[in-house]
Amino acid sequence: MSKKYVDLETLKYILYDIHKLEELLSRDRFQEHDMESLNLFIDSVKDFSDRELYPYLQEMDANPAYHKDGTVIVHEQVQKVMHQSGEMGIISACFDYEDGGLQMPISAFQAAVYIMDAANNHLPGYPSLTLGAAELIIEFGSQVLKDKYVPNMLAGVWGGTMCLTEPQAGSSLSDVVTKATPTNDGYYKITGQKIFISGGDYKGAENIIHLVLARIEGAPKGTKGISLFVVPKNRLKEDVTLEYNDVMTVADFQKMGQKGYCTTHLGFGDSDDCRGWLVGEEHKGLAQMFLMMNGARIAVGRGAAAIAMAAYRTSLQYANERPQGRKLSADGKKNPTEKQSLIIEHPDVRRMLLLQKSIVEGSLSLVLLASKYQDILTTATSKEEKEKYHLLLEMIIPIVKTYPSEAGAESVDNGLQVLGGYGFCADFTLQQYYRDIRISALYEGTTGIQSQDLLGRKVPMHNGKGLELLSAEIVKTIIAANNDEELKPYAKILGDKLELSQKILSHLMPFALKGNYERYLADANLFMEYMSIVVLSWLWLEMAVDAKKALGNSDRKFSKTFYESKIHTMKFYFKYELPKTNSLAESLMNNEVVTIKNEKEYII
Repeated sequence: MSKKYVDLETLKYILYDIHKLEELLSRDRFQEHDMESLNLFIDSVKDFSDRELYPYLQEMDANPAYHKDGTVIVHEQVQKVMHQSGEMGIISACFDYEDGGLQMPISAFQAAVYIMDAANNHLPGYPSLTLGAAELIIEFGSQVLKDKYVPNMLAGVWGGTMCLTEPQAGSSLSDVVTKATPTNDGYYKITGQKIFISGGDYKGAENIIHLVLARIEGAPKGTKGISLFVVPKNRLKEDVTLEYNDVMTVADFQKMGQKGYCTTHLGFGDSDDCRGWLVGEEHKGLAQMFLMMNGARIAVGRGAAAIAMAAYRTSLQYANERPQGRKLSADGKKNPTEKQSLIIEHPDVRRMLLLQKSIVEGSLSLVLLASKYQDILTTATSKEEKEKYHLLLEMIIPIVKTYPSEAGAESVDNGLQVLGGYGFCADFTLQQYYRDIRISALYEGTTGIQSQDLLGRKVPMHNGKGLELLSAEIVKTIIAANNDEELKPYAKILGDKLELSQKILSHLMPFALKGNYERYLADANLFMEYMSIVVLSWLWLEMAVDAKKALGNSDRKFSKTFYESKIHTMKFYFKYELPKTNSLAESLMNNEVVTIKNEKEYII
């Protein structure tokens, strides 16, 4: 298996040159870091991924995690990667020094874990969820909870999860019924069930620390009555030894992809002895969990973008090695005596490869943009800066989660097509990537939920201030592109699409103002797709502006072809992807209503 599963040059180009990581290092929080040390960290993660993740990708698919005797049997690499992620500082990278962290920019961290995701998407979820659970305890938990649980989590000795979904509730968290009963001993008795818990249990793990949403007896109905609890699989006794905490692994879920990343069904309190400790205030659980949820949504987008990258690199390598057919001559015929052409020479194959490249690299830029916004937000020193980057981040999080997931699946699908019949065979990893990436559109809120979040919550937020700020960022790039004659036409096209988005909202907003939210949100998925394509077009135009500048410099970092490829891919995206906004706009502004249920049922 080739280790060319990630384009490290492009990753560093987008991180360093497009999103300007070095500028973040002047902020107080990051002053002990420099570009050399961060580059070494990223390179060490690549070496780690080459050794400990990528070689096991197909093996973990062929030998899925499975439930046996009350636990889940996983590949031996799970514990190894957990422990080494702790030792290398991957889990603790972004935490404060005082909490055992490295205070690393989130941008650099996300770039590093992107490499792990591309190498083997079955493994990074274990340390990533542990990181997220530890973050919640650090942010909202008492000092006692921090001291008890966080050090072993950051060391990769103990795992961590978040437990939201229940059998009867799905994504509707207002219907959570897991119960927390207070006692006089400082803990609550937890009873209930949670499903689809990634990394929820596995044989050999000394402990799993669950962050559980539950309802305290007498709490208000709906999301306002949900609290958050630390519920360890094994609780700490006074002598610091562990004892079972009545958290049962009922079953695991056998999946079409990501088979090495276990997904469990957990039961709490079957013997009435499951103890949980309140995190922060009562009834604030959902708001607290959203700290982890936002990070998790960016992580899902990052993972999907990485899978698509690995699939692209595989199909690109195949296209450069596979001879088949011959190019047409001027008379439209093929000469059977000529040497066979490599399939990368055929225009239709090149179209599919360029589609993959445009989605893959654009998605990577999107993920790192969100990471940069997080870094600026967490280090902001003024109220104005905090508000600006909070709103910008809120605007793009649903897009970051959705676009790499949906377009990434399309990208992998095209990669599979490049391989032809071999793409459908287990000899090559494309079919596995195709199965692995499909979960991304379901994780952490489906595409439909993200779309309703974007149109229903984020667009109207602060009277449209978030969208206004995002549009202003796009306009900056349009202005810069207008200064270059070659890029000027593309700047005009993007400006027109941005203006069209306002016309779409002018058409939809009156429904919301009249209280007809069902009609307002009926085509939220289409609006999500529209805005995603506009944002990706912006990021590609931004790359083209930078590439044009670099081509004019004699001391450029990368080859001339490297920069020219970015401009060429931008042109591809504007020709083949951006025009899709026309049909989306037509549908969004069409007055025909065909998906809202009325007194008659037409889906029969």
